[in-house]
Amino acid sequence: MKRYDINENGIHIVFDIDNDNQIKLMHFSALPYNEADIYHEMFEKTFLGCFDIAQVEIAGLDRPCERHGTKYIVSAPGYRLTFKDFSDTRDDTGRLIKITQTDIPTGIDVISTFRFYNGLSIVRCFTEVINNSENEYTLTYVSSFNYLGIEKEGIGERDDKMRLYIPHNSWQKEMIWQKYTFEELGMPRTQKIGWEHCGKAISCTNTGNWSTNEYLPMGYLENEETGTGLFWQIEHNGSWHWEISDQRGHFYLQLSGPTEQESHWFKNLKPGECFTSVPVAVGVGYGFDQPMGTLTKYRRIIRRENDDNKKLAVIFNDYMNCLWGDPTTEKEIPLIKAAAKAGCEYYCIDCGWYSKGFWWDNVGEWKESRERFPGGLKEVTDLIRQHGMIPGVWLEIEVMGINCPLAKTLPDDWFFVRHGKRIYDRSRYQLDFRNPEVRKYAKDVITRLVNDYGIGYIKMDYNIEPGIGTELNADSVGEGLLQHERAYIAFLDDIFATFPDLIIENCSSGGMRIDYSLLSRLSIQSTSDQDDYRMYATISANAPAGLTPEQSAIWSYPLTEGDREEVVYNMVNAMLQRIHQSGHLANLSEERFSLVKEGIECYKSIRDDIKCSVPFWPLGLSHAKDEWVCLGLDCGERKYLALWRRQGNNDTVNIKLPFDCTGLTAECIYPSYAKEEYALHSSSGILSVKLPTQYTARLFRLK
Repeated sequence: MKRYDINENGIHIVFDIDNDNQIKLMHFSALPYNEADIYHEMFEKTFLGCFDIAQVEIAGLDRPCERHGTKYIVSAPGYRLTFKDFSDTRDDTGRLIKITQTDIPTGIDVISTFRFYNGLSIVRCFTEVINNSENEYTLTYVSSFNYLGIEKEGIGERDDKMRLYIPHNSWQKEMIWQKYTFEELGMPRTQKIGWEHCGKAISCTNTGNWSTNEYLPMGYLENEETGTGLFWQIEHNGSWHWEISDQRGHFYLQLSGPTEQESHWFKNLKPGECFTSVPVAVGVGYGFDQPMGTLTKYRRIIRRENDDNKKLAVIFNDYMNCLWGDPTTEKEIPLIKAAAKAGCEYYCIDCGWYSKGFWWDNVGEWKESRERFPGGLKEVTDLIRQHGMIPGVWLEIEVMGINCPLAKTLPDDWFFVRHGKRIYDRSRYQLDFRNPEVRKYAKDVITRLVNDYGIGYIKMDYNIEPGIGTELNADSVGEGLLQHERAYIAFLDDIFATFPDLIIENCSSGGMRIDYSLLSRLSIQSTSDQDDYRMYATISANAPAGLTPEQSAIWSYPLTEGDREEVVYNMVNAMLQRIHQSGHLANLSEERFSLVKEGIECYKSIRDDIKCSVPFWPLGLSHAKDEWVCLGLDCGERKYLALWRRQGNNDTVNIKLPFDCTGLTAECIYPSYAKEEYALHSSSGILSVKLPTQYTARLFRLK
């Protein structure tokens, strides 16, 4: 047996080549490898189908009886792949390991890539399947990461020590994390001796073009006995799947893009062709906060370099609790003046600018409405610039309304088609970005907006779900969807190559596409359409687990009728991430408007810290019924805490801080009128805060 023992950036990885010339991933952890954790007596002479680096499924191949149910284990030819090559190199980014396996009967090669990043306990992985034969094969599943033994460290029972954190996601309820035992998810330990044959898997799946329709494409698994954790994210803007289940006494984690079972994907791999799976990132760490900090740093490395994530400009958008998609010149003028006076730097005209009256089902031509803007849209965008702001507009370039005149003249290959019919949802057709004419049309729209109106910001929304994919020019509807999504990403790359200073916001009915395929290109993400500022605190507090703070756009929308605490609560929601200012600012009282302006000024004084911070949650991740909510950002010498009090009888909270507080002092930096009692107890690391009034919020700095 030959062993490759990798210790890199705090990650311990062990690959073994067994007597059958099969290479196995025996270990991936923050802790060193202990062979005694692998129960040898429970295995046969070989690890057939166990500890495989990659699972690859080809239609028409038989599998051993080890497989149970629809779990992605002992895939064929995955279980019989043999070792071919091990490449271990370094570059400026870090270490790069490529492992090549082969299946002699089919002539298939499988290359597994492990990309390390200097100083970070995280690896980016993907799988390439190459057809070196003269035959065509149908791929039905390809894993991007596969690791058996996730529970093996420690002496306790897995039901006692293992905790799985799943980030649930839904419209207006984005990024709600829940912690589970395996038993709570239907997988209790039922045997003490031998291994179980369970057909069930704990899994999260997304099918369709809303990549985060039900879950964020990530998760965290903690071993409470050892204090270690394994975390992951799937970097894809469409269908994906991850699962955890048992195999011969151990549990595995498997990550992938689209699958045949869950998302109607398969691909016919022709001779000489290569298929590459979606990339995923997998890391190790201790506790929850430290791994999320690692993930934050990693996300900054993989995204497109851009000025927006360096400057953190303040954006005003006229939609939320404001114009609600009914803009006119008359309505915009007072808002533009008020936004400029408050200190906003971009001004985005949201939906409705292109059509009079009800516009939902006729979008697609993206021409200004003269009924709404009698002097033209340029009159308004020029006014925005005259007030020192950069103009922006709302756009939904991936769809056409069913009553759009242009849609009625176009051929079907512009759109998703299934069963010979165009697919539509909510009275919109889905455009197919594999079609070069579609990409040209979309780029021409953006070019016209930039050149004719001076647009520097686009809120790129997406409000439909076209389902499993398209049957046109594809082996399967899922493959049509995958090709479309990759074509859309290439389209975005082309747009930024042409307009490098253009800011494009990633929006999808709020946060229905919070994924790092899109967010590695787009600099800012709409987190929610939640229009109750009191509930937004939970989304705001949890958001830095899903994306970097400087990409996380949080609405602040002071109500026309309200008091000063309502304004402060709104502002604190956004002030540790990205301010998406809205609300009828021109209608606010002088006192309440001054609090908006003060909040923006305070934000500008700290935003250079935000862009290099890592998050922490001293009260834990937030849930909707929490009385107290707290988000922290660690910026090195300075730390920031956003604190919200909602309903409840306790007017005082003691916040245990996760760092040495010796020499630190605490100050409330917003609002300036705050007179509440608070004290930092340096010896114990506890910040005590008393907020006598319900639904209040404060922003603290420790330095």
